[in-house]
Amino acid sequence: MLRRQYYMTVGLVLLLVLVVLNLPEQTAGKLKLALGGLFLPLFALAGSAQNFAEQTGNAIAPRSALLQQIDELRKENQRLHEQLVQAQEASRENAQLRRAVGWQQRVPWSLKPARVVGQDPANWWRTIMIDVGLRDKIHPNMTVLTPEGLVGRVTDVGFDRSRVVLVGDPNCRFSAQVQEPRDQSVVAKGIISPSASSLDRLLVDLVFVPGGSLLKPGQPVLTSGDGGIFQKGITVGQIVDVRTNDHGLNLEARVKLVVNLNRLEQVWVMLQ
Repeated sequence: MLRRQYYMTVGLVLLLVLVVLNLPEQTAGKLKLALGGLFLPLFALAGSAQNFAEQTGNAIAPRSALLQQIDELRKENQRLHEQLVQAQEASRENAQLRRAVGWQQRVPWSLKPARVVGQDPANWWRTIMIDVGLRDKIHPNMTVLTPEGLVGRVTDVGFDRSRVVLVGDPNCRFSAQVQEPRDQSVVAKGIISPSASSLDRLLVDLVFVPGGSLLKPGQPVLTSGDGGIFQKGITVGQIVDVRTNDHGLNLEARVKLVVNLNRLEQVWVMLQ
């Protein structure tokens, strides 16, 4: 049955071919045009698909090339980030130096700049090392400060290095005075000592203040000049809170230092 259908199909195809070949030339041309128009969309679709495949193949890069580009972009981003950090650091240092130069011109002291080259990591010893010493005419008990205020005093001096004990260390107690911000009048005097109630290195205690003194938060605390260690009028900090002691005979105040002793980079030594 199937063989018969096959023979019939072949016979019809051959008959159709003979008919087409025997058609007049004009009629055969029209038939070819009709058949071409019938299959033209299929040919166009196949051509478009081939072009799309070629363009897609050209657009998609190999995986190795993409990974290389990602790595190069990552390195470029890291390089730009480092340049930004360096530019910000340079800008900060320039601003700090400009501020320091203006400050040095205003103060009546002869100052020697120094860089902090070491810091004691222990909380109970508050000292730093600076890169000036005997060759720079540095001597023990010289005052160390920044444009913001008091840092401490020199204790040990080497040829090109010195140790500085910071405000808040047990070996750096000194007399201080509290001022009224409005008229700069002296409200009271006391002794700056390590804080007994806080581990914060930016807090110290002002003790042995006479009872009845008008202390209140926000008042500035400065060196008094008594005792011969520090010059009078160097800013120390600002009162945070006040409490009574010794059954009300004395007052104590917590003082927040104006200098961030945890982030010291540049300091100045008072040469007188």
